[in-house]
Amino acid sequence: MSTFIQLHLLTSYPPSNLNRDDLGRPKTAVVGGRTRLRISSQSLKRAWRTSELFKAAVGDHMGKNTKRMGFNAAKDFEKAGVAPKDAIAWGKKIADEFAETEGKDKSDPYKETLLKQPIHLSHIEYKKLQELVARLCKEKRAPNDDELEFLSKEHNSVDIAMFGRMLAVKGKMDLGMEGAVQVAHAFTVHEVAVEDDYFTAVDDLNEGPDAAHIGETEFASGVFYLYVCINRDLLVENLKKKDPEKAEALANKTLEALVEAATKIAPTGKQNSFGSRARTSYMLVEKGSDQPRALAVAFLKPVKGEDILSTAISELEKRRDNFDKVYGHCYDEFKALNAETGVGSLIDIINFVKE
Repeated sequence: MSTFIQLHLLTSYPPSNLNRDDLGRPKTAVVGGRTRLRISSQSLKRAWRTSELFKAAVGDHMGKNTKRMGFNAAKDFEKAGVAPKDAIAWGKKIADEFAETEGKDKSDPYKETLLKQPIHLSHIEYKKLQELVARLCKEKRAPNDDELEFLSKEHNSVDIAMFGRMLAVKGKMDLGMEGAVQVAHAFTVHEVAVEDDYFTAVDDLNEGPDAAHIGETEFASGVFYLYVCINRDLLVENLKKKDPEKAEALANKTLEALVEAATKIAPTGKQNSFGSRARTSYMLVEKGSDQPRALAVAFLKPVKGEDILSTAISELEKRRDNFDKVYGHCYDEFKALNAETGVGSLIDIINFVKE
């Protein structure tokens, strides 16, 4: 059976607005009948995969999530001296290879070279696209059908191996990949109320007392529970698509970067306004082959009291022990890091995950 690695993290963020909704307010969710702060899994995954930490760990084995492959190609064609009409047509032909494009727009003819939604290209596919565009610019011609046959499952992009890809090109095989890492939405272990910050901006050149601007921004703070489940066997299998001999080593680098990013990296929303950087205070890691389970139910009843973090740690461990009594262990081994008591270390956790 697959070897599952389960991460349970408790991280305390001060007043912040890391992940906003359509109105600019911190995202929320109702859990156990009470309002909690929420950080979406999409926001977390993007923050991790685009971090310098991941880049340093896995190098160029990262793809590009974009809708601009045809648009950028069209702009490059025009810079190379191709007539705008032809540049747009050639760019659209490239874009059409991936998915449906935007319709025509008289105010911006280049808009029809944009995809309606972004797709994920592996680092290998993206490099082939760049090489193709460079060649077409040099030869000043449109791409032929054979040249557009560079999409493939034969790659080892770490971000696609972790989080998957949905891509089915018309008339071709399914080019998708099932992700090996599942990331839950993080939510606060306690009830919250989103607050309003009334602020003013002063004009330095105005000698009067009046503010030059008045505004409001929303914020909140809390201790978040985050659950991540990693199918290690599937991660290795996904990375074997291109280079089987190096898959294990790349998987270990990926796991190390993922664990470290989960404990250190957060979405960057409103960071300059709130400086809300934080590190995980408690992390429980479980390894085994049984069916995984989250421990979110430990916080179905909101945590209360003056020491929210310590109480949350106790509730999490108590719920794990109770599950073990009822179902038996779903893990073979576990290890914890507790910054509240100074027990454990990130290095120990990373080594444990890679074993």
